[in-house]
Amino acid sequence: MQHLRCLVMAFVGVFLLQGLSLGAAESRTVHSDLSGSRVSLPESEKIVALHNKIRAEVGVGPLCWSGELAVYAQRWADHLASSRCGIEHRPRSGKWQQKYGENIFIGTASYYRTSDAVKAWAKEKSHYRGGAIQGSRFANVGHYTQMVWRNTRQIGCATSLCRGNLIVVCNYDPPGNFIGQKPY
Repeated sequence: MQHLRCLVMAFVGVFLLQGLSLGAAESRTVHSDLSGSRVSLPESEKIVALHNKIRAEVGVGPLCWSGELAVYAQRWADHLASSRCGIEHRPRSGKWQQKYGENIFIGTASYYRTSDAVKAWAKEKSHYRGGAIQGSRFANVGHYTQMVWRNTRQIGCATSLCRGNLIVVCNYDPPGNFIGQKPY
């Protein structure tokens, strides 16, 4: 039932987004499948399944795919590919202001797949010692703790290519990773 509800929510989100009046540059990133980004429907299902497996290991409820978050992630992935060809989180203010939780990955496109980004983030679990997130250890565990943040309910991811590299951006709503709080 949860899977069906997630698919319905994703379909409605992408349908509504496609009905909006998007600019020419933005409309190129919205696709007719349910993912909402360049991430294919099978890839989006695998991303959600990998996240939900990691979340279930710590007793946290499942995530649903969000077409709206996927479009949001696609815009940032495309911006990174066209401006820096590297990874950088959205800023706290301005045109590209961050509204959601965010994980980013870059790797050689001929070697890495979108699911490899999720697996890399999950490996940070070995550095997490439990308890509240500490600023001094955040860089070692932040991707993992965002994946398993108890209050997060939706995810949307995107990819972009640049100079032979695959850039993966995933956004999470509601966001997590608050210093001094426990992820679960």
